[in-house]
Amino acid sequence: MNSIRDNSLQGKFHRLRSNKAFELFVVGIIVFSALVIGAKTYDIPPILSQIIVITDWFITLFFLVEITIRFIGEPYKRNFFKSAWNIFDALIVIVSLVPIEDSEMALIGRLIRVFRVLRMVSIIPELRILISSLLKAMPQLGYVALLMFIIFYIYGAVGSFFFAPINDVLWGDIAVSMLTLFRVMTFEDWTDVMYETMEQYPLSWIFYVSFIFLTAFAFLNMIIGIVVNVIESENRARQLEEEGEQPNRADLEVQLQHLQASVDELLKRAGSSGEQR
Repeated sequence: MNSIRDNSLQGKFHRLRSNKAFELFVVGIIVFSALVIGAKTYDIPPILSQIIVITDWFITLFFLVEITIRFIGEPYKRNFFKSAWNIFDALIVIVSLVPIEDSEMALIGRLIRVFRVLRMVSIIPELRILISSLLKAMPQLGYVALLMFIIFYIYGAVGSFFFAPINDVLWGDIAVSMLTLFRVMTFEDWTDVMYETMEQYPLSWIFYVSFIFLTAFAFLNMIIGIVVNVIESENRARQLEEEGEQPNRADLEVQLQHLQASVDELLKRAGSSGEQR
């Protein structure tokens, strides 16, 4: 009887955690939790602050119940912790139990509550695909970032050699020069920097234009292309997996025909045995 009850409870929790309405409700609680965290940054009356603290504990209790439902609803409990998202959710919920008022761990508790907003990523499949795609694109992005660093280093050294006498604040050493080049790449008042050096080096615009072409146009577009390509591959793989999980219609028709033939044969045998009697 106990095993039957456990299986029944597990089945109910499994259906509950797979319910879209339940998922949307959890997302709503996560958004509400983010609003509560944001409200704490304002200067609010003591009564409202106390209400927010109580509400925060109710939210933490809800997340604890929700992660418990997901764990009990898992048919194979070992597989629950094989998912990095489940481990992340469990850690966030457990550490959220740290008291945030009048405690040495108050700062850690507040930081963990801020990271509870990231649970939305583990709840929404589309966001999980984006994060997974970004992680899988990291090796390729690393090579592009390395090449960008080389370009930054070369241009930073050249800029420091030529432009340091003009403006020591922007081009005093290679580290500051690379920071200035990052400002140029993001188009943050880069023309002011360029016109300042053009007063002494009229052709210095070639330095800036070539750098912007390599970084802002070429390399950044390469990064976007790599990420988009990986996202398309992930979506394609997910689509193929979903199609593979669904039974093929032609196979179902063949199985239905075999089943119908078996039923007809059984009916004929039953009819023939009745006539013999």
